[in-house]
Amino acid sequence: MTDIVRLILVAFCMQWAVAALPAGAVDFTAAETRKILRHGPWPQTATPDPSNRVSGNPAAIAFGRVLFFDTRLSASGSVSCATCHRPDAGWTDGRARSRGQRAVDRNALSLFNLRFNRWFGWDGAQDTLWAQNLRPLLDRREMGIGAAGAARLVRGDRTLSCRYRLAFGVAPGPDVERVFVDLGKALAAFLETLVTGRTPFDDFRDALARNDAAGRARYPDAAKRGLRLFVGRGNCAFCHFGPAFANGEFADAGVPHFAGSGRADPGRFGGIRKLRKSSYTLLGRFNDDPARTTAVKTRHVRLAHSNFGEFRVPGLRNAALTAPYMHAGSLKTLADVVRHYSTLDEERLHAGGERILRRLDLSAREQADLVAFLESLTEAEPRRESAAKPGTSPCR
Repeated sequence: MTDIVRLILVAFCMQWAVAALPAGAVDFTAAETRKILRHGPWPQTATPDPSNRVSGNPAAIAFGRVLFFDTRLSASGSVSCATCHRPDAGWTDGRARSRGQRAVDRNALSLFNLRFNRWFGWDGAQDTLWAQNLRPLLDRREMGIGAAGAARLVRGDRTLSCRYRLAFGVAPGPDVERVFVDLGKALAAFLETLVTGRTPFDDFRDALARNDAAGRARYPDAAKRGLRLFVGRGNCAFCHFGPAFANGEFADAGVPHFAGSGRADPGRFGGIRKLRKSSYTLLGRFNDDPARTTAVKTRHVRLAHSNFGEFRVPGLRNAALTAPYMHAGSLKTLADVVRHYSTLDEERLHAGGERILRRLDLSAREQADLVAFLESLTEAEPRRESAAKPGTSPCR
C-alpha cells in the first residue's frame, strides 16, 4: 500500500468516526479530563472540628436543630435562624438582601457544605462555624438577643437546659459567655450535617474516572459543553475548584458594593478588621483545641487594600437552588450570573485587586451550555427539614 493511499484511508476513517458521533457530542482531552477529575470524588470525608468539642456529637446535633428553629433566640421573639435560612429555599430566603428584625446589607448565604469552609460569612469575619453562628444573635438587625439574653433563655427553659446538659455533659453554668458560645457550637454541630448529596455531574465524573462509556453517555451534551468551558476558556475552575467547587477565599466579582446612599460595603477588608477585634476566634479562650492546630490561618491573616470590595467565593453545589446571587442579591438567576461574566465591565474591578477576571464574550449557546453545567451540580433529592415547636420533643 502506497503512502498516499494510506493517508487517504486514514483521512476517510477519521471523517467517518466524526460523522458517527451524535450531534453536539463532546470528547474531552486528557488535560481536560485531569481538571474534571479534581472536582471529586463526592461526598468528601468529613472530620470533626477540633475547635468544637461537640462537633459530630448526636446530642449536640439534636440540640442545634432545636435552636435553629427557635424564634425565642431573637429579641422580638419572632425571628429564628430559619427565617433567613429556609430549608425549602436552599437554606436561603430568596431575598436580594435579607431581613431579620430589620433589613440587612447582604444576601443570606446558603448553608450547604459549610463544614468545608475555611472562613465564614460574606466577609470572612469569623474563622469557625460556631463563631459565625454567634454573629446574628448579637446583631440587632438580625436576631439581637445578645449573649446574656441567650444564656438566660437556656437556663430558664427546662427543655433547652436539658438538651444543653445532654450535649455538653454539664448544666448551663454561670459563665454567660461560655453558655453563649456553646449555643454557637451546638448550632455548628447541626449545620455540619447539611452536606449536599450526589449530582448528575458526580455520576459523570466518576464514570470518566473508570472509563465507563455508558455512564458518560448519560450526562447531557449541553452540560458537557458547559463543563468544557468551565475548566477551559472560561477559567471558572480557577476560583471554583475542588470537590466543593470553591477555593475558600474572597474575590472582587465586578459587582457594585454600595450598601446604601454614599455607603460602601468593604467586604473582606471590613471582615478582617472584625476578625482581629473579636474574642470569638481560634486564638481565644473558647477554642476547644488546646494545641490550636487550626489557628494558623487566623494568626497570619493580613489586611490589604486589595481586600476592599472582595466577597466570598461561594461553592457551586446546589447553586441552582439558592437564587438570587452575589453578596447583595444583584443577579436573579444563574443565566444572569453567566451573562455578567460574559459581558464583565473590567473597569469595575478595583485597581489594587487581583484582576483574575476577564470578560468571557460567550455566545448565547455557550452561555446556555454553562448554565446547563451549573444546573447539573444540583443533587437529585435535596434534604428536607421542618420546624418543630420548642419543647415538643421530650428530653431526659
